[in-house]
Amino acid sequence: MLNAQTAAPGDVIPVLRESIPFVDASGALLQRVAALGRPRRYAAGERIYNAGDEADDIYVVVSGRVEHVFGPGISAQESLKRMGRGGVFGWAGLVLGQTRRFASATALEPSEILCIGTEDLVRALEVEPLEGGAVMDRFATMIQREFTMPALLAKVRRLSGTPLTEEMSTLSLTLYRMSLWLKSPRPYLMLIGFALFLGLWYLFVEVWKLPRFREMPGITTVVKEWLSPAPTYGLSVFTEEYYQHIAVSIWRVAQAFLLATLLGVPFGLFLGWSRRFKEYVFPVFELLRPIPVLAWVPLAIVMFIATESAVVFLAFLASFFATALNTMLGVESIDESYVRAANCLGASRWQVFRHVIVPGALPFVFTGLQISIGVSWFSLVAAEMVSGQYGLGYVINTSFMMVRYPTIVIGMVTLGVVGYATSAMVRIAGDYMMEWRVRELALAER
Repeated sequence: MLNAQTAAPGDVIPVLRESIPFVDASGALLQRVAALGRPRRYAAGERIYNAGDEADDIYVVVSGRVEHVFGPGISAQESLKRMGRGGVFGWAGLVLGQTRRFASATALEPSEILCIGTEDLVRALEVEPLEGGAVMDRFATMIQREFTMPALLAKVRRLSGTPLTEEMSTLSLTLYRMSLWLKSPRPYLMLIGFALFLGLWYLFVEVWKLPRFREMPGITTVVKEWLSPAPTYGLSVFTEEYYQHIAVSIWRVAQAFLLATLLGVPFGLFLGWSRRFKEYVFPVFELLRPIPVLAWVPLAIVMFIATESAVVFLAFLASFFATALNTMLGVESIDESYVRAANCLGASRWQVFRHVIVPGALPFVFTGLQISIGVSWFSLVAAEMVSGQYGLGYVINTSFMMVRYPTIVIGMVTLGVVGYATSAMVRIAGDYMMEWRVRELALAER
């Protein structure tokens, strides 16, 4: 690549005016932008940049032709675009949350390219916020129409005076991923799955009356009891006791899950980070992990005088092991080259832990937390069956003892719905803390 400048700022103004972002820009703004440009020449076949490179410049084709190819995983409808005079590319740094290149760019023939620093351009546009905002809007339009990026992902930065390269519209990502989900067969397969389950339940119990299901309540019986203002067995959506049981179980799980997170995540991080710590502690951890929750019940009652504390402890146990183990696996999954690169750059051990290990393990951590909240629920039910006085597990157990079979099913379904809701809350928290991963999944249409 030849670095000698070959065009004066005034010579590139007509080219800028031919480009989509600057087509209606004033002469004063065009002069400021042209003054920021650094003309470069590229030989035929020469690579201008690669996907994943730092997105520090925006490029305008002055002469010649350039080929722009999106990297794998980018959900543009057309992965390849060729541009001539006035073509603009290298705009990734203007997109919210993006600091790296989406694509690679190559000169197809000897080409002269105007390079404009991304941050320099943003500062120049901020001098005239109204006109600069219009330019940024045209960038967004160009990205969507010319480069066929999804509209909800082609969100450009706001001109607020400060760089927003780390910001991403969570709402945009959520809406985009929701649109992908609705367009996929998954929601409809899910509805079919529910319909098949409920239909088979109705057929087995109420129509065919199979011997294996002769004591099981039918779906119509359960729904009538659940929605009855005056339930036969005293529990429905209209009774205060129903919500009291739900609230007590949620409060117990919240305590157990919070405790498991506060202890399990740091414990798992150190298990994966320190080999010596793992050698001392992991054998004991693996010895205790397979022990069923019910086996801990006698000791829990002995250790904790209060019944409530024993229930929370039993719900905590399985949740702690799931959280710690997944966190440890997350640390161990990090490529050693990242640690070596940080060490070569002079990072201290604490800085490596904070900036490499913790972020790298986060996807596994939140996977572990989703598992953790689930096992916390079924551990809680077991604990409430043995030593609880309120809660959904208590409802299921006492209903069985008193032959209230519809109430058993009501408790089970309620447990499933509440458990699903809490798992979804953990997923949402993970998406909020790992927007970089959400964006990556959205670009991969997942």
